[in-house]
Amino acid sequence: MQNALRRFVFALVALAFAAGFSRPLVAQGAPTQTAAGQPYTIEYYYKCQWGHQQEFLNLFLKNHWPLLKKIQSTGRILSVKIEQPAYHTSEELRWDYRVTIVYKNSTVATTANPDEEAMIKELWPDQATYKQEEQRRFEILLGHIDLPVTDVTPK
Repeated sequence: MQNALRRFVFALVALAFAAGFSRPLVAQGAPTQTAAGQPYTIEYYYKCQWGHQQEFLNLFLKNHWPLLKKIQSTGRILSVKIEQPAYHTSEELRWDYRVTIVYKNSTVATTANPDEEAMIKELWPDQATYKQEEQRRFEILLGHIDLPVTDVTPK
């Protein structure tokens, strides 16, 4: 019972921290929309099966990072970075990698890139191996979250 209470309190504190102390929890909803033509940020969280974090990262760097950098060279993406937490949390809150992408604008972020398929074929001529490795990358995932975020820092 005490362990369950401790997990509940930890989850509640983590939720309050994630929501921000200055904003009430009930105000959560759709993210604030950025002005038209302004950069649009999405954080992508990946949670891997235990023991497969390095395998996931290796496959990500081999088969997805070059595509992100190629798209960045076209101007659709302004910046991209990969981070991992320094410490572990509870299993419910655990994530292994966060990829933060700042897109040119919300339209670019939320619509398909018409050049992506051609880029994939150019970057990986051996499509059979590419598809097999991408399938493996997603097989070892326990969870994947796409989280649009809005900067509400006062000017």
